[in-house]
Amino acid sequence: MFFVFDGVDGAGKSTQLQMFVQWLSDRGHDVVTCKDPGSTELGERIRGVLLGDHEIPISMRAEMMLFTTARTQLIQQIVKPALNEKKTVVLDRYIFSTVVYQGHAGELNPDELWSINRVATEGIMPDTTFILDVPVDVAMQRLGDSLDRMESRGIEYFEKVRAGFIREAQQWPDQVEVIDATRSPDAIQSDIRDRAIAYIERKSANQS
Repeated sequence: MFFVFDGVDGAGKSTQLQMFVQWLSDRGHDVVTCKDPGSTELGERIRGVLLGDHEIPISMRAEMMLFTTARTQLIQQIVKPALNEKKTVVLDRYIFSTVVYQGHAGELNPDELWSINRVATEGIMPDTTFILDVPVDVAMQRLGDSLDRMESRGIEYFEKVRAGFIREAQQWPDQVEVIDATRSPDAIQSDIRDRAIAYIERKSANQS
């Protein structure tokens, strides 16, 4: 199984992902957890450039290619081998983020970014993606004042990000679940688990 958590910064992905991984482990899954960009030496170095505090100019297209390069290494080094070994992969962000942050909000062509990323990842897609959705003002309050390079782009940019996630989710009704992340952590997690069970049971049925 391959699960992805995505959504606007400040939606609570990290908390929900950790709770979900513990639940999967308790159910007997051999879980591999990773983040995009990151989790490989190359990915961590690119992450430092993309999110770090520096004055290096990075165009939106170059930014997209850096995210995609880190993702390619992640797929080759960690995700693909884990899936081949029948492990369950849980990933913090994936292609949706690039399509939304650099596409819908960054004014690159989303269809073009999908094409680039399908090549970069050998077309490996998750069984389901959980999009954690909150109003942008709530997300900004949760982030506070300590913002990275991406998080510092302002309300208008992140309104486009949120709208982009919703728009993309509508294109993948069978693989994407939009989760109301304004509720308590336990209520959100219960919703995620209920929906995950349906995907797990469906995949088990298809394999039998």
